[in-house]
Amino acid sequence: MRVTPRRGNRRRGATVAVATAVVLSTLAACSGGGGGTSNAGPRGDGVLNVGMPNAPQADNSNPFLATSASVSLGYRAMIYEPLAMYNGIRPAEDARPWLAAEWEWNEDFTELVITAQDGPEWSDGTAFSAADIAYTFQLVMDTPAFNGAAIPFEEVEQDGDTVRLTFGESQFVNQNRILGTYIVPEHIWSEQDSPETWENREPVGTGPYVLETFTPQTVTLTRRDSYWQGLPEVEELRYTSYNDNNAQTTALANGDSEWSFVFMPDYENVYIAKNPDHHNLWFPTSLGVHGLWLNTDQEPFDDPALRRAVSQVINRDDIHVQAHAGLYPALESPTGLPLPAGEPFLAPEYRDATVEADADAARAELEDAGYDTSGDTLLDPDGNAVTVDLIGPAGWSDYLTALSIISDNLGEIGIEATLNTQTVESWRTAVDNGEFDATLHWTNSGGTPYDMYQHIMDGGMYHPVGEGSPGGNFGRYQNPEADAALDTYATTSDEGEREEALHTLQRILVEDVPMVPTVAGPIGAQYNTTNWVGWPDESDPYGPPQPTQPNALDIVLRLKAAE
Repeated sequence: MRVTPRRGNRRRGATVAVATAVVLSTLAACSGGGGGTSNAGPRGDGVLNVGMPNAPQADNSNPFLATSASVSLGYRAMIYEPLAMYNGIRPAEDARPWLAAEWEWNEDFTELVITAQDGPEWSDGTAFSAADIAYTFQLVMDTPAFNGAAIPFEEVEQDGDTVRLTFGESQFVNQNRILGTYIVPEHIWSEQDSPETWENREPVGTGPYVLETFTPQTVTLTRRDSYWQGLPEVEELRYTSYNDNNAQTTALANGDSEWSFVFMPDYENVYIAKNPDHHNLWFPTSLGVHGLWLNTDQEPFDDPALRRAVSQVINRDDIHVQAHAGLYPALESPTGLPLPAGEPFLAPEYRDATVEADADAARAELEDAGYDTSGDTLLDPDGNAVTVDLIGPAGWSDYLTALSIISDNLGEIGIEATLNTQTVESWRTAVDNGEFDATLHWTNSGGTPYDMYQHIMDGGMYHPVGEGSPGGNFGRYQNPEADAALDTYATTSDEGEREEALHTLQRILVEDVPMVPTVAGPIGAQYNTTNWVGWPDESDPYGPPQPTQPNALDIVLRLKAAE
């Protein structure tokens, strides 16, 4: 990796229509197409067809369970609403009031006072109140399965139309997560003995839609007239769960599906070309990345010099173009921060820096650290050949292609790399347990870069190889300086201290390389403008366009029928 001055505001992502496209790596590659009805004019029937390649769904609409159909397909955001709506691709923007009319944090972010919005009502006609907000947070506090971020709630108090939350430590880094909590009705949920397993098949929310019908393949939501904000023009939402990426791609290509996200290696031919006037892609970056996780707890990647050399030799442009078909945005910054989302957070020394593969620099790094070569083989300072086992999930062609590129790159500096595929379940277990040399995986993302860096290098999540670490730090990285910086960023009330802590984390990632970022993380979608217009895009980036994101309701409320 060569760090060079960044010229201008260069972008290498693929542009489709008016959009830079990226996509989630957890979806395998697909192909498909077909003619169909994609060139037909607007239907005018008030229906928006949403699709996901998630296979048949069980009848479960619990908004707090990641495995429920409402989360998998994204329709929970149409029934339940948060306290505030935030823009995941513009994290520096203030969140907008929603079920909270206003809120106020204390100076050290250990107390939050929420004022309930006046006017919303539940879809069964019951009035919404601050009591529902208080009940929801008490429910999350008392139900570990609903508190995946381990928010350290201490007390929930209601006083009239306000709710006061107190926390055991600063929640500066969790502001959007807390304000984005979906609020549920106390009069319904308080009657459930086991809310963590409740299937909630007749969900009651404050949102503009109610669940009309459910089958394993298709879920239908209809608009209700008593919604507290302006009614959306979309009268009916139909969520179809297709069996795989190929089926989802075909449905998008022929117009049966109008809104989705799915990996399309040949998107120009299988999707855009079927209806170039109306088929669009926009997958902007968030503050998260995909990258090569190195097991720093065992040889050979317990050596920072070797980790730096690996980072220097990896060709991120090839991974961006060949593995991800130009869809995942290329990374420009050596800090791993995706741009432009990460631009406001860059340390001064990295504001004009870019990264490029540089095998000569990698060789020089290794030579300085005592490595040698024998023919085409890299020898460590003890004279042993350096080899690495790369593992990847079978069927995830984007990851496997990227690992193949990385294998070739490592060969340039004499490292013999072997690529082994595993079932997705076995791969996930190996990642969690640290039973790998190197593998590709994504990071968390959030309103600040803290979530990404904490996921990579938080020593508090360290577990020895063989013990599960599903919360992150898959590479078993330990660095007291990183831990101190993470703690300072999360807890200090001094903005200057917080900024310097973030700059320290960037330097650690560049210099110590606990993980090698390869491409930016995506929050995107494919969408069709034949029947509906007003989608977020590069010219109006009011939120990420993905139908499973928390702001999906904000998108539907803005859509207008095409003329």
